Amino acid sequence: MAFLNKTYKFVSQENFDAFLKASGVPADKIEKTLSYTPDQKIVKDGDTYNYIVSGALGTKEIKFKSGVEFDDKLGTEQTPVKSTIVVDGNTVIQTAKGSTGVATFKREYNGDDLVVTVTLDNWDGSAKRYYKAA
Repeated sequence: MAFLNKTYKFVSQENFDAFLKASGVPADKIEKTLSYTPDQKIVKDGDTYNYIVSGALGTKEIKFKSGVEFDDKLGTEQTPVKSTIVVDGNTVIQTAKGSTGVATFKREYNGDDLVVTVTLDNWDGSAKRYYKAA
């Protein structure tokens, strides 16, 4: 798990606007959400992880244990969801269950690259966000 304690900076995204539309983000909020390009970092302390997201809207920290469900809020809209994050080698998969369906954020770390693939259970597509270790 060489990705632990590394900060990953946003590089680009594909199809994220379609994901936002499918997940119910209001049209007038999509542009703001697309421009939110936070850095990401995961730190481990014993069997607890701390997922840190920081950007123009501030810093959010999520403490979690792999495979244990917790209350969370997603996006610039702070939509309440039940999340489960599973750490498996160099892959970190977050499943978020909310009122608009189940979203999955699959984070795949490969050297200095991070690819986040985003899907939604009631949407045929997928979106990707790309990051590079700082």
